[in-house]
Amino acid sequence: MLLAALMFGSPTVIQADGVGQALHELERIMADTNRLRASYAAGKERMLYCGYCHGEDGNSRRDYIPNLAAQHPRYLFEQFEKFGDGRRNDLVMTELARSLSLQERIDLAVYFSQQVVAPRPAGDPVQTAAGERLYRRSCATCHGPEAQGVSNMPRLAGQPARYLETALRRFQQQNPAQDASVMIAISNALNDDDIRAVATFLQGR
Repeated sequence: MLLAALMFGSPTVIQADGVGQALHELERIMADTNRLRASYAAGKERMLYCGYCHGEDGNSRRDYIPNLAAQHPRYLFEQFEKFGDGRRNDLVMTELARSLSLQERIDLAVYFSQQVVAPRPAGDPVQTAAGERLYRRSCATCHGPEAQGVSNMPRLAGQPARYLETALRRFQQQNPAQDASVMIAISNALNDDDIRAVATFLQGR
């Protein structure tokens, strides 16, 4: 894990002239060790409010709140944007996202992406095995064979089972005519036992 004390220089300041520019800047930061260290340090200074719920190291303190540790920085940044512009709605997250500059959103995404997921206890072995089969069949194509995610597809490995169950049931409640997520169809193919099984499997990854 990178340390803030190793900061070299300062991260580039992004003006509010477009998310596209911010995403390009995020890519440049992730490809440059010195800029990554600087952005990490800036994110560490701003993560206090996030840490109350998601943990200062990105490992959630509550089972219904997701881990941010080791999540892909682009995915994290894009979720900030969705909360900020109303595509996602949560009282706390919406207000927080709207209070942050584009640069602060980048720095927080960088900071949490560099944290390590803390192991969670493995679940019932029979349920875990059933969940693994379901994951391989329905989820691995997008989220990866080890549930690590990629780019704007989130990491699922190590997420709290309760959070994953809630997220899947929320997708089941969405209207396919209004929402474009492929997760609507995938979640609707799962019954309650399936949801518990796949969530148990992913929590223990």
